[in-house]
Amino acid sequence: MDLHSGLPYWIIRNSLWDYFHPLEKDLSTDVVIVGSGITGALMTHELCRAGIKCCIVDKRSIATGSSAASTALLQYEIDVPLCRMGKIIGEENAATAYHACLQSISDIKRVLEETGVNAGFEQLPSLFYASSAADNKLLEQEYEIRQKHKLPVSLLEKKKIREEYKVKTPGNALINEASAQMDVYRAATGLLAYHIKESGLKVFTHTSIKECTETSDGCIMTTDRGHKIKCGYVIIATGFEAGQFLPQKIMDLTSTYALISHPVASEHLWPTHCLIWETADPYLYIRTTDKNRIIVGGEDEKFSDPQRRDSLLRKKTRILEKKVRKLLPDLPFETEMVWCGTFSTTKDGLPFIGNWPDKERMFFNLGYGGNGITFSMIGAQIICRQLQGMKDERSGIFGYERIEKYW
Repeated sequence: MDLHSGLPYWIIRNSLWDYFHPLEKDLSTDVVIVGSGITGALMTHELCRAGIKCCIVDKRSIATGSSAASTALLQYEIDVPLCRMGKIIGEENAATAYHACLQSISDIKRVLEETGVNAGFEQLPSLFYASSAADNKLLEQEYEIRQKHKLPVSLLEKKKIREEYKVKTPGNALINEASAQMDVYRAATGLLAYHIKESGLKVFTHTSIKECTETSDGCIMTTDRGHKIKCGYVIIATGFEAGQFLPQKIMDLTSTYALISHPVASEHLWPTHCLIWETADPYLYIRTTDKNRIIVGGEDEKFSDPQRRDSLLRKKTRILEKKVRKLLPDLPFETEMVWCGTFSTTKDGLPFIGNWPDKERMFFNLGYGGNGITFSMIGAQIICRQLQGMKDERSGIFGYERIEKYW
């Protein structure tokens, strides 16, 4: 299945890493990671740092799946507001999930610094505005519960937002000062290049896994060329495509759309540099790049097939452009590139991380919603610790025990 269409900005900006290295013989290793996007790259980093021998297998070129289509906003906020998530999984569990996402932003920064990978990581605030005056009540509830659980947040009135940010919002907004943005393609490729050089990592591209059988002492995988991979453990890090390895459906698929503008003169940008998103479902989200381009995403809808998703690209682009011009009326906005992608969501807004029940040798990291990068970091840490026989207090919140409750 095609994960995206159009020309994602990150591949054009950085040039495709022309790495062609399919598996051409049988292989034996400790751990196989399936997927070379940001999930696989962060997973690789954690395993290599722990001294666990691993390799990566991907049916495409490196990081050209969902990661290439990401808009790469890093926020501790999850698609489901904390005040609503608390009613689904319990307030303390929801607060723990939010704090885990907050910590993951710092952890991603640390990983990039210790490997010397320049992924354009930039810390900046996030503005979460009410899409209508009626949503001001939701923001008030969200503000109170975040304050209660000591999450960084402040509440701004509509007039103040217009004065400070030049953003014409329908209602009030929450500000958090602990967000970030980056180039996710450069992060994934940079981390893998680092470990190819420093850790002897083997990455096998253009190699599909057709079968994976769990045995008493590991797993045996069969590739599209008929080669066998014998390993102790398998980690599935293929985003929404992980469904092919699961015995039942636990994810819903969503199409999403993005565009990027021509470079804009600094004086035309909102003066307080920040990420922007809203309470509506689906929500609009906006960021800038280091070249003063503006990335806009949203108009999500239920995924049916790549052809329908792609056929809507022009229509969705017009809608997104109209929304941006209404929100930022002083901005000279002209679209240069557009693309669309697909991601997976779960009923409670949290990913599934760890072993599938009765599959002790297979680990999964999937169902991110709009928080793929932060959840990838959390998943890499949890699974790495599980492989070392260590406990992680977060594993229960993101575990598969939730299936019986919500599915």
